[in-house]
Amino acid sequence: MHILETRERTVKLEGEIANAVVSFADHTVSLVALISDQQRNGKPVIGFGFNSIGRYGQSGILRERMFPRIADAEPVSLLSEDGCSFSAAAIAATAMRNEKPGGHGDRAGALGALELAVWDLNAKLRDEPAYQTIAGHFKHSLRSESASVYAAGGYYYPDNSTTRLHSEFSAYRDLGFNAFKMKIGGATLPEDLARIDTALQVAGSGARLAVDANGRFDLAAAREYGQAIEPMALRWYEEAGDPLDYALNRALAESYPGPLATGENLFSAVDATNLARFGGMRPGKDIFQMDPGLSYGLTEYARIIEMLESTGFDRAQCFPHGGHLINLHIAVGLGLGGCEAYPGVFQPFGGYPAQCKIADGLVWPTDAPGFGLEQKIELRPHLDALR
Repeated sequence: MHILETRERTVKLEGEIANAVVSFADHTVSLVALISDQQRNGKPVIGFGFNSIGRYGQSGILRERMFPRIADAEPVSLLSEDGCSFSAAAIAATAMRNEKPGGHGDRAGALGALELAVWDLNAKLRDEPAYQTIAGHFKHSLRSESASVYAAGGYYYPDNSTTRLHSEFSAYRDLGFNAFKMKIGGATLPEDLARIDTALQVAGSGARLAVDANGRFDLAAAREYGQAIEPMALRWYEEAGDPLDYALNRALAESYPGPLATGENLFSAVDATNLARFGGMRPGKDIFQMDPGLSYGLTEYARIIEMLESTGFDRAQCFPHGGHLINLHIAVGLGLGGCEAYPGVFQPFGGYPAQCKIADGLVWPTDAPGFGLEQKIELRPHLDALR
């Protein structure tokens, strides 16, 4: 059993939206295919993965460094001990050969796309949904086959109207979501407060609405916003300052009593360890948002979970960033607190196919083998191009 070929396709995200810091008008995603020598119904079994949303594709790193290392490896070295599946950890280690520690950046997303494709491939070889493969591999007993999911949106659109924000969140509510997240920091504080008030009209209470500043604020601005939103008792206040400014996060946690959320821009277990040590994160309260597709894949993400649990935190505090099918399967398979969804933005990757059940803020992956990416109509042409 071996991998015949590795392929990558750079896919442009759809939509003219922006947060407080960046426009996503020209952002791309790397979609990876691992083509195996195994066949089902006369066709090769292919694993697909991608590097999540909110960065750029990493075709150069994949094609010039990681893919050749996989091609040069002895096929048996990439297999699990029983030889019946591919080893995600071995493939990740092979792809990272001769890479120095640190400097995580785009390299972490490149390997994330490649490593996640291994999980899709293995689940297809077992003819089961990926969340079952994940739970079995990490010896996690499934407590539920659904995950708590919030709908993320509320970006700064060209017309930037509160009417559009209300309509957007109302549409998410009609789909079955009952918790939401919106952007702040890209307008004045009074304007953002008006936008929050509009979102609360749909959410119904602060406990069902989170706000995200995408690292825009210094400590003074973070505290000013914190004081303004504290009476609303929001679900959480996300990434107020630079994601690596652990001192800022710690100082904000000392003055802001509500939950804080951060971590989507940390790309390794070492970075996450520093956040847990120095960022003032509070067990049982604050939210960790590290994203496997941006942090070397599921193997590294499992190390992050292990670290958090060994230092007094709970995996229920973990809500991976990303808003797509892959992280839904990971949240279910590892029994995390939940994850986010992008039902209205970041196509063709955001959100879920129509076959996924959504009700009362819970989402159920389908029983399609692997991550079920083939069920997502918007994504299917790009998958077909890699076959």
